[in-house]
Amino acid sequence: MPAFFVLALVVAGVHLLGQRSGGRTLAFALGLGAVLGVVLQRSRFCFYCHARDYFEGGDSRGLLAIVAAIAVGTVGMHVVMTAWLPVPLAGRLPPDAHIGPVSWALVAAGLAFGLGMVISGSCISAHWYRLGEGSPTAPFALAGAAAGFLLGFGSWNWLYSATIATAPVVWLPHHLGYAGSAALQLLVLGFVSALLWRRLPASGTVPQSSPATRSFGAALRSLIEGRWNFAWGGLLVGAIAVVAVLRMRPLGVTAALGSGARGFGDHHALLPTRLEGLDSFGGCVTAVAESLWQTPNALLVGGIVIGALAAALASGQFRPGWPSGRQVARGLGGGVLLGWGAMTGLGCTVGNLLSGTMAGALSGWVFGASLLFAVWAGLRLRLGSPPAQRLLPIDRPGNPNIHS
Repeated sequence: MPAFFVLALVVAGVHLLGQRSGGRTLAFALGLGAVLGVVLQRSRFCFYCHARDYFEGGDSRGLLAIVAAIAVGTVGMHVVMTAWLPVPLAGRLPPDAHIGPVSWALVAAGLAFGLGMVISGSCISAHWYRLGEGSPTAPFALAGAAAGFLLGFGSWNWLYSATIATAPVVWLPHHLGYAGSAALQLLVLGFVSALLWRRLPASGTVPQSSPATRSFGAALRSLIEGRWNFAWGGLLVGAIAVVAVLRMRPLGVTAALGSGARGFGDHHALLPTRLEGLDSFGGCVTAVAESLWQTPNALLVGGIVIGALAAALASGQFRPGWPSGRQVARGLGGGVLLGWGAMTGLGCTVGNLLSGTMAGALSGWVFGASLLFAVWAGLRLRLGSPPAQRLLPIDRPGNPNIHS
């Protein structure tokens, strides 16, 4: 079976990397990325699609899954950070955490990223796993994102001087301690959940399992072929984010893409000779690497694509197609906005929104609110994908639900 062959290659790659000197982190990144790719593909975990389902269809299950991921990650990250920085003194931040400055540039980054999601049909993390599904749009969206990073580097010095350099970096544990920060975030997430719970679809619209489908074989087929429960997808993503922190950096999916774009721009003299203050921030670091494809983030992203490919092959959802002109235009145009927003905001929906909020960073909340507003506005302006590419209202086993 092709899916098992792909997974066997992942296992072999993890083993070979682990045998190398200093390769255990790389092996861990590849393996964890493959697991994340399977979870993302099977649960259809997509920030844009979840938001679109809510704004256009009144279905809050996807947004509740995102809330669940943040809640699990908040607890785990706050526990881990107590080991990194036992006393959260003012002026000190946990190493590598996605905690950024809060300014109008961050709001602009969130708005650009949100519109990029609407136009291209996904966030960057979803484009990575849809690349494994054979999406005709994803390659162009990721290429556009690389170009957007170049534009972001080009505008960075001006934005840094205008607002970022003097913007406050607000980390909740500085003001509330770890316990207070975690409690406040869980309280806010609980309030949001209560609001979203009122928009759950009626029970009659979700198919119920019949006694015949409760056998072990049927359950296994449903696990392989059907869409996983929204809640389980969110919980697993949150747990994976915590596991990533224990062995690597906080979870992010744009560092390798940004580093590659920066290296290309430097080589062709497309960027300023100095990017003021950029390398002093944590988050999705975009410093040029000597061996780009042998970094943990590159192998994590590669694992996502390979894991998603294996899951798509097993479920019959690997459906590559020749791109139309509309898909190319949407991918490139939306991707440029995604890349500029991710570079300027120092992360995307995974690095900034998920990892940032999990760490108690106000920047993650501001970025998330900005991109949600942009998605709402973009849908109202009918900038999104045509109806044929949208999620079906009922998730049936075997339904591919491929968006682009």
